[in-house]
Amino acid sequence: MEQLAGNNRIGEVIESSTTAFIVQSYRLYNTPPLGSFIQTGSPPIFGVVCKITTEPLDPTRPIIARGEGADSEEQLYKDNPQLSRLLTSRFEALIVGHRAGQQINQHLPALPPRVHSFVNSCSESEVVDFSNHLDFIHLLLNSGSIVTEETVLACMNQLIQAQPLQSDFRTKVGRALAKELSSDIRQLTSILRSLM
Repeated sequence: MEQLAGNNRIGEVIESSTTAFIVQSYRLYNTPPLGSFIQTGSPPIFGVVCKITTEPLDPTRPIIARGEGADSEEQLYKDNPQLSRLLTSRFEALIVGHRAGQQINQHLPALPPRVHSFVNSCSESEVVDFSNHLDFIHLLLNSGSIVTEETVLACMNQLIQAQPLQSDFRTKVGRALAKELSSDIRQLTSILRSLM
């Protein structure tokens, strides 16, 4: 999973820790969906998107409603072109692995990504490559952060959709989830019912 340049670069790391990183998107509202795989740094560190926000660039300038007289949201943005410079879209990703040489390790790296590291969306083939093992599910479910059932479900569904043999892989995902959630049957059942 080599880091690609240019066409799939979506933002930069603006905050980083050993377990997660926050990315500022280059364009407003241009974030990967919840549960998506992304990568940053060299050698790459892989993350799963777990939270997306759009907020003011300057927290001392709160957002105010501007569209009472506008016919559409598009018209509102056209009438207020400054909004794209006053707002920013950011997303948080949980670290689920990293590359060491040719090997993908599904555990935390020794060091977090650098601030201003470029962030790229992972291609479908990179997602398939990463999903040869499912050890990272333990990191997702035990992160102690904002990961929700919906994040895990979105991530698992993305993995399944990327596979050439989806039915076989769905079974593999179900077994991995059952192993991790053996003490929480309610959560396990909820996720399994919603797998694509």
